[in-house]
Amino acid sequence: MKKDLLSIRDLTLGEIDSIFKLSALLKKNKKKFSKVLSGKTLALIFQKPSNRTRVSFEVGMYQLGGNSLYLSPAEINIGVRESVRDVAKTISRYVDGIVLRTFEHKNCLDMATAATVPVINGLSDFSHPCQGLADLFTIKEKLKDLKNVTLVYVGDGNNVCNSLLFAAAKTGMNITVASPKGYFPDEQVVKYAQEIAKETGSKIKITEDPVSAVKGANVIYADVWASMGQEEEIAKRKIIFKDFQINAKLLANAAPGVLVMHCLPAHRGEEITDEVMDSKNSIVFDQAENRMHVQKAILIKLLKG
Repeated sequence: MKKDLLSIRDLTLGEIDSIFKLSALLKKNKKKFSKVLSGKTLALIFQKPSNRTRVSFEVGMYQLGGNSLYLSPAEINIGVRESVRDVAKTISRYVDGIVLRTFEHKNCLDMATAATVPVINGLSDFSHPCQGLADLFTIKEKLKDLKNVTLVYVGDGNNVCNSLLFAAAKTGMNITVASPKGYFPDEQVVKYAQEIAKETGSKIKITEDPVSAVKGANVIYADVWASMGQEEEIAKRKIIFKDFQINAKLLANAAPGVLVMHCLPAHRGEEITDEVMDSKNSIVFDQAENRMHVQKAILIKLLKG
């Protein structure tokens, strides 16, 4: 049976560990895996523009000996020009895997149901699994372990936040989310994470106070206050989120060596300052690089087996 990656919720701890181990090998020895996906083709179907997701998948596929095909919103326009299911059924006849970057998570579910090849969620309004896995791989790389590590996510309880909650709960890492009231992460995601946390020992906390949240933090994480599709809310959100900026004042409440992450693109001067983004605490660009290594591991797991 084919396997898809639509959400970290769908992965076991063993599968996550296996992805991390392979990612480390791929990062260390690129040439060893240069033909592992020879003859394979990956379709990148994007409703949203992208920098890291497109480049990391295209370059990663090339480094594994395979090919990639980028299909822009104008070329596919899924759900308008052609239904998601028809696109999935057709593209499956040509390629060995599909990456879908979309607005509605339902499109990922429909694509995976209809496709006969593996489907990878390159981002949806609900989940960003490749980002979440790359984030935890980066933390493990820097701190050696995820147990007893506390990640504090400061900002909008969005798709990245959902993925981090799933990942933290699965791996036993502690996570605190500090968001303004009304912008908390999905209630069902939090509930599920808390249930899994009972088994893994992860501590899950949701708060409106970013200052108290970062006390004892090993990692502080930022994301944009308004995601793509929420542009009309930018002015409103700048006011609501003004006390949730990752700046030197907030970092002063955390441990001196606290690591700072951002999934990018960053709106410098809004959710994070230049001073913090470019500081010795920042591992933002290590995190960005690791998107490619982790996604290469995912591609091998799904396309090669």
